[in-house]
Amino acid sequence: MKVAVLGAGAIGAYVGAALHRAGVEVHLIARGEHLQAIRRAGVRVLTPRGDFTAHPHATDDPTEVGPVDHVFLGLKANSYASAGPMIQPLLHETTSIIAAQNGIPWWYFHGLKGPYEGYRIESVDPGGAVTAALPLHRAIGCVVYAATEIERPGVIRHLEGTRFSIGEPNGELSERCLSFSQAAISGGLKCPVERDLRRDVWIKLMGNIAFNPISALARATMAGICRHDGARELVVAMMQETVDVARRVGCDPGISIERRLRGAEKAGEHKTSTLQDLEKGKPLELDVLLAAVVELADLTGAEVPTLRAIHAVSDLLNENLVRVV
Repeated sequence: MKVAVLGAGAIGAYVGAALHRAGVEVHLIARGEHLQAIRRAGVRVLTPRGDFTAHPHATDDPTEVGPVDHVFLGLKANSYASAGPMIQPLLHETTSIIAAQNGIPWWYFHGLKGPYEGYRIESVDPGGAVTAALPLHRAIGCVVYAATEIERPGVIRHLEGTRFSIGEPNGELSERCLSFSQAAISGGLKCPVERDLRRDVWIKLMGNIAFNPISALARATMAGICRHDGARELVVAMMQETVDVARRVGCDPGISIERRLRGAEKAGEHKTSTLQDLEKGKPLELDVLLAAVVELADLTGAEVPTLRAIHAVSDLLNENLVRVV
């Protein structure tokens, strides 16, 4: 098996290191000081499960890698539309694209029987630009239940969780999913192949849709949000509205809001990826979280006043951030 990790940041480098440890031919595509550090000393993973170092090939040029069996996409979703030139050299006829994405994926209604089959979510896939870069027949979904961060260039701090659930948009237990899963498991990850990955999408989104924008607006950790009575009530309201939208498009997350909150509290003083991006002056990954669900609410007639309000102020924050950048 040959795997390219495009966007070998905190999550991508962690997965690439695990796959390399399992004997997979891994190519990390990164840039800047992080790339230079990996070239010098490999990827150092600091984890409660036992530190290790992997030495996969690393480059900033996909043409050095050539066609692979799987592209593991560690980019932010707001970079997908422009990723085509980086991905194209990595593709052969059957290459899959495994997108480790928060929020609603561009493939969501692909292969989903029902009244919305084939619907393109404009806020996720504006004008079909993401589908053009990441063809639907190559897509494998991936929901990440792991927290990592780049402690310094070339060094990944693994905080919690090792689960990377994957699945085909049509629910098939495909050979390409099963083979990647086995490789990931051999490298020390949990990688179940799910027939209904959309349920995992919504379970993860219940947390992201609330904690990510609130953390950026309040500059608060997940535990800090949970400790604040008013903020906690806001999170509950946003989760309730999100579950309503999920059910209207045919998916019941099947998890209580209180249980989802307990899971968030366990993360402790963890900064969400959105807050980390804000602190680094990077654009915020909000369209696939808030804008997508508001769009689906419009599609299905759901009332989501809390989501609309938080979307408005966080979108304004993002506009001001982008303008400064």
